[in-house]
Amino acid sequence: MFHSLGSKSSVEKECALCRAKSRFISESVGVCVNCLRNRPDESLEYVFSKHREVRLRYGLPPTPPKSSGGIPCKLCANNCIMGEGEKGYCGLRMNISGKLVQLIDKRKALLHYYLDPHVTNCCSSWFCPAGTGCGYPKYALKKNAEIGYYNLALFFYGCSFNCLFCQNWNHKFLEEAKKTSVDELVNVTLKNNRITCWCWFGGSPEPQLPFAIESSRRVIEEKPSSRIMRICFEWNGSGNPSLVRRVGEIALETGGNIKFDLKAYTPTIHNALTGRDNEQTLKNFELIYREFYDKRRDVPVLTATTLLVPYYVDEKEVEMIAEFIASLDPEIPYSLLIFHPDFMMRDLPVTPERQFHKCLEAARKHLKYVNAANLNLLGYPSSSLTWGLKGD
Repeated sequence: MFHSLGSKSSVEKECALCRAKSRFISESVGVCVNCLRNRPDESLEYVFSKHREVRLRYGLPPTPPKSSGGIPCKLCANNCIMGEGEKGYCGLRMNISGKLVQLIDKRKALLHYYLDPHVTNCCSSWFCPAGTGCGYPKYALKKNAEIGYYNLALFFYGCSFNCLFCQNWNHKFLEEAKKTSVDELVNVTLKNNRITCWCWFGGSPEPQLPFAIESSRRVIEEKPSSRIMRICFEWNGSGNPSLVRRVGEIALETGGNIKFDLKAYTPTIHNALTGRDNEQTLKNFELIYREFYDKRRDVPVLTATTLLVPYYVDEKEVEMIAEFIASLDPEIPYSLLIFHPDFMMRDLPVTPERQFHKCLEAARKHLKYVNAANLNLLGYPSSSLTWGLKGD
């Protein structure tokens, strides 16, 4: 299921445009962060050629198809229009003889699921009911962490982005994915009273949101009314706003939260790292905030994370992201994640300690609740700032 790539994190590389040299320039991007900011058109032309190479390697369209008269898909911001024989950007839908053929639908998904013990491996555990007991007794079983209980982790194959640093890039191997039904997930959950959370992630849920919404609806309807069953989403946030709104309703009702990966703020840097624009992501973040956040402030329904990609996602990017979040509400929780080399960015090191501290300082200028995760990669003890306290 997992496929390995080599590492060249100590080799110095040269920017294809300005010829600056640094070991923090990834070959998968090819240009430096200064050129991405100051020479956007030239930079993106070069970087998109890199994205095309990566996607063709995995049998995926280089860009979202836009064929006149084709079959449209409106599940995410890519708004694919598939001509005869074309796949959508995520690879899950195609036009065959003028008909939409899908590998998945709202009843079947390409998905891998497993039990994840509380409170490990969750970017929201520092403030959510499972990790802290907040919202007890309506949304939490205990007044503290739900040790001995589980999250059912729901890993979707396919994605609406093409992140060169992807930590879960095996989602691209669609042919290796098992088909999972709504009935299977609901039955597995109802038979195990120690499952208190669902978390949809991947890849990213956007290309399979109809399945996630239908499954969530079913488990909410069929579980005993007294049973706690929080439903959370980790995504890139590029979904169709009407579906995003339905996800917000599910998270609000169940005590779950929606985690947006805000990967960068500068459009050219976001495009370079992910292959796609961040405009819809930012709009959807604001949508969830404006329609749901004030309805449950004590158990936040919205959070954001940013992976500190060495050199590219620096304190400037983090400060702009923090300013954007604070413009809505400075109490929205925000997590900074330490990068480890993966996928096409195995030629970068772990986030440098100096970069981490600068980013943490930048975020705390604007936001009240800032967490840091994956600190073990820097040799620190794991960090989880207590919800309700501002770190010094």
